[in-house]
Amino acid sequence: MISVDNLGVEFSGHTLFSEVSITINPNDKIALMGKNGAGKSTMMKIIAGVQNPTKGHVRFPKDAIIAYLPQHLLTEDNTTVFDEASKAFSHIFEMRAEMDHLNKQLETRTDYESDDYMKLIERVSDLGETFYALEEVNYDAEVEKALKGLGFKQNDFNRQTNAFSGGWRMRIELAKILLKKPDLILLDEPTNHIDIESVIWLEDFLINKANAVVVISHDRAFIDNITNRTIEVTMGRIYDYKANYSHYLQLREDRRAHQIKAYEEQQKFIADNQAFIDRFKGTYSKTNQVNSRERMLEKLQIIEIDDVDTSALKLRFPKSQRSGDYPVTVKDVSKSYDKHVVFKEANMSISRGEKVCFVGRNGEGKSTMLKAILGEIDVQGTCALGHNVQVGYFAQNQAALLDENLTIFQTVDEVAQGDVRKQIKNILGRFMFKGDAIDKKVSVLSGGEKTRLAMVKLLLEPVNLLILDEPTNHLDLKSKDVLKEALLDFDGTLILVSHDRDFLQGLSKKVFEFKDQRVIEHFETIDAFLERNRLESIKAMDL
Repeated sequence: MISVDNLGVEFSGHTLFSEVSITINPNDKIALMGKNGAGKSTMMKIIAGVQNPTKGHVRFPKDAIIAYLPQHLLTEDNTTVFDEASKAFSHIFEMRAEMDHLNKQLETRTDYESDDYMKLIERVSDLGETFYALEEVNYDAEVEKALKGLGFKQNDFNRQTNAFSGGWRMRIELAKILLKKPDLILLDEPTNHIDIESVIWLEDFLINKANAVVVISHDRAFIDNITNRTIEVTMGRIYDYKANYSHYLQLREDRRAHQIKAYEEQQKFIADNQAFIDRFKGTYSKTNQVNSRERMLEKLQIIEIDDVDTSALKLRFPKSQRSGDYPVTVKDVSKSYDKHVVFKEANMSISRGEKVCFVGRNGEGKSTMLKAILGEIDVQGTCALGHNVQVGYFAQNQAALLDENLTIFQTVDEVAQGDVRKQIKNILGRFMFKGDAIDKKVSVLSGGEKTRLAMVKLLLEPVNLLILDEPTNHLDLKSKDVLKEALLDFDGTLILVSHDRDFLQGLSKKVFEFKDQRVIEHFETIDAFLERNRLESIKAMDL
C-alpha cells in the first residue's frame, strides 16, 4: 500500500493543489484526470520521486518497486534494443554476479576463523536466500515476448537503440517497466506512440498481469478498459471515485448538480441576510442582530462550483469543390527500401465521400502509403488522385511546416474565411490556447502545442480529401471531440491513420490492414475489425 499524505505544491505564490491525500492499494487501476495545467503530471512526478512537493510526503514499503514512464524521454544510449530491455533484470544479474564473485573468494581464502570470513559467509547466505527465492524465469524469453508485444520484430533486437525514433525508444522504456513487474506503474500518456495492436496488448498486460497502475491518458477507450478508479484533480483539490472514466463522468455531473443547488441556496441565504442588514443597520434595537449577521457572513465559506467546460463549439470544414468519383486510386503499388519490402502489389480504390482507416503495426507501411498517394515518394505501380481533388494533409511532423514568425492567432487568421473568423478565439480556446497565449509566436511553442495549432489550421481550410496521420496524439478529450464532430460532418473523402479506437469509432466503414507486406481491404467498421482480431492478437503476443 502506498500513501500520499497532505501533498501541496506552489509555484511563485500560486497554489497548484493542497492537502491532497490518497491511498493506492495493491490492485488499484487509477485514471488521473483533470484539465491541462491542473497538476496531474506534477502529482505523478511526486509519487515517482522525481519531484519534491512544497509540503507533504509519499510513503511506501521499503522494498516496493515504483516504475515511472514520463511523456518525454531524454535518454541517450548506444546499446542494442534487446540489451537495453534486459536492464529490467539488471538487479538480478548483479546479484548473481556478486554471488559468483563471493563464492570464488570462499574457495580461495583460508582465514576460516576471521570475522571477515564470517561476514562473507553471511553475505553469501543472505544473497542466496533472496536469489533462490525468486521465481525461475527464462529472462531472454520474457524480454522477447515484451518487445514483440510492443511492436518490435526479431531483426530489431540487435539494432542500436539510437537508430530508433523517440516513439520506439519510448516502447523500449515501457518494455523495461513491464518486465520489472513493479508494485506500482506510473504512466503519463503511454499510448501516444504505439499502434492499435500494441495498445490492446498493453491493456491486456495492465489488466491481467500488473499490480497497481496510475495512468494519465487522453485515450478514452484505453482508460475505460483498464481502470477501476478515477481521481480528478481540479481547482487545487481532488475527487476520488471508485469508477472507470465513463462512470466517473456521470458521477461528476451529479456532484456538480449538487454543488449548483447548494451554491444557489447559499446565495439566497446570503441575499436574505444582507437584506436584513441593509434594512436594519442603524436601528438601535436591531444592532446586536445586525452585527451578528455581518460577522456570520464574513466567516461564511463560499461554495465553489467546479470549473467544467460546457461550451458547445461546433466546427464544420468549409465547403469545397466537388471532386471526381474516385479521389484516390492505387494499382499494383510496391515500395521497398534497399532489401526491405514495405508492401507489394497493393490495390485500393476510394470513392468520393468514403471514410476509411489504415491500421497495422508501426513500420508496416501506413504512412508510406500516404506519402505514395500524395506523390511525395517514388513507388512501383500507379498512385493517382482523381479529378478536382483538394487535399488537406496532417502528417505526424506537420508542426515543422508552420511559419515560426507568426503568432498563434495570425496563423489561424490567415486561413479562416467568412463567419468563422469571429470564432477564432473560441476555436483556439477549445484547442487549449487561451487568453494571452494566442499572441505567442509559433517559434516559442512546444512540439505538442505546434501540433495542435497545425490541426486548428487544417480544420479551417476548404478541402475535399482529408488525409490524417495520427492527428490526436497531442489533443485532450475535448479537442478530440471537436475534431471528431467535424470529421463526422465532413462530406468529403477521409483517410485516417490513428491508434485511438474511441476516436475511430463511427468514422469509417472500411478498413485497410497493413500486414506482412500486404494491404488487405476489409468492408467493416474498426470495432468489428478489432473484435475479430483481438483474441488472436492477444494470444499471439501474450506475455
